[in-house]
Amino acid sequence: MLHTPLQWWIAAAVLVALELGSGSFYLLMLAVGAAAGALAAHLGLDSALQWSVAAVLAIALVGALYLQRRRRPRRSTQTNRDINLDIGSVLEVARWDAATSTRVRWRGTEWQARLGHGRALPGRFRIAAVDANTLVLDEVDPHPPAHP
Repeated sequence: MLHTPLQWWIAAAVLVALELGSGSFYLLMLAVGAAAGALAAHLGLDSALQWSVAAVLAIALVGALYLQRRRRPRRSTQTNRDINLDIGSVLEVARWDAATSTRVRWRGTEWQARLGHGRALPGRFRIAAVDANTLVLDEVDPHPPAHP
């Protein structure tokens, strides 16, 4: 059972080391709880209060992290620029077929592309998403608003 500040700090360090392997941040919240237990031990609180301080803080932090992750909207990997660096790039489309699809040259190879938003006219288009091996293209505004 943890009684001394050193034991609490070792427990916190072990939890941080385990967190580095998992990457979920939940173990980091438990490590913060263990650090609070260490601080309670430094203040001379008895073992039951040390455990209470560590548990209450760890549970509160894990709950807050869980709620924060649940509320955050999930971004599709198809439209996430952090995953696919092509998203947001601009390319030229020479012609569209009747089904608003085309073949475009991008990064040295031919890609199938389909229209996302805009008109199927030749011109400049921005890559809005990558759906399997198909680029989803949005028309680039030919007349951007003037900035004063």
